[in-house]
Amino acid sequence: MSISWNIRWKYSKILFWKDDKYFNKLFLRMSEVAVKIRHLQISDIREAMKLVVAESWNQTEKDWELLISGDGNICLAAEIDGRLVATATAINYDNIVAWIGMVLVNKKQRGRGISKLLLNALFEKLKTCQSIKLDATPAGQPVYKKLGFSDEYSISRMVNKAVNVEAEAASKLIPQKIKETDVAEIINFDRRVFGAGRSGLIRILIKENQNKSLLLKESNKITGFVLGRMGNRFYQIGPLSASNKDVAIALVLAVLKELEGVPVVVDVPDDKQELIDWLSSIGFEKRRFFIRMFQHENRFPGEVESYYLIGGPEFG
Repeated sequence: MSISWNIRWKYSKILFWKDDKYFNKLFLRMSEVAVKIRHLQISDIREAMKLVVAESWNQTEKDWELLISGDGNICLAAEIDGRLVATATAINYDNIVAWIGMVLVNKKQRGRGISKLLLNALFEKLKTCQSIKLDATPAGQPVYKKLGFSDEYSISRMVNKAVNVEAEAASKLIPQKIKETDVAEIINFDRRVFGAGRSGLIRILIKENQNKSLLLKESNKITGFVLGRMGNRFYQIGPLSASNKDVAIALVLAVLKELEGVPVVVDVPDDKQELIDWLSSIGFEKRRFFIRMFQHENRFPGEVESYYLIGGPEFG
């Protein structure tokens, strides 16, 4: 049984129909141009990276592979004449929170409503997920508001082009490397702070960045941890969750000592002003900001007060 309906916009008509149980095919027809929406494949990564590079974003081929291959994730591509022109992804965190990211459109194809088409396709596939969230750019914020999203809080992106931690930048707290026996506790810590389980992401980040995956304990109980990954332009520190700002600073400092001369980026919730001030004092500069948003209702806010660095707008 097929389902079809039309949605008329000022200059376009969307045709939407279902032809199998696995995927809803969508086409946007405009001036004889058809945009096909399909699942993103590992074989698409090279073309997807061209969109990343064109926007000077920081993701890598490994990031795309993580997104595409993750169980329950939904990663979509838009094609025109067989060529990939846009992407959008959704990480499904235990069907509790779906995280939208990587909404990229080739500059030559903008203004045709392709990003809205991709997003609506994602929302259709995420009907059973309890919450949908994302980190929007200022340009994207009004678009997402029209799609039922509301602001939660703002996040500042800070960059240090070549880390050089001075001798006086010290902490009495000494982080230690994460061991396999710590991972389950870290996953539980992150679930409480983030608001949903991210065990797959946590395990991958620890495995890929063992030397910079650190934690602090007090009375044999975790009080904070930090993870990160190497991007194509910067090393991204985060996620970082901590019981207080001293723990957060000690964790960041320990990672920075392993990154001398390396360009580093961090995404800091704006309520963490003391951390922002400290980062500024050691050479970090604010470059841009994001707005964390949720669709309809923020049912799983987590413990925002303990979330010091996000994992990047693509991961939450």
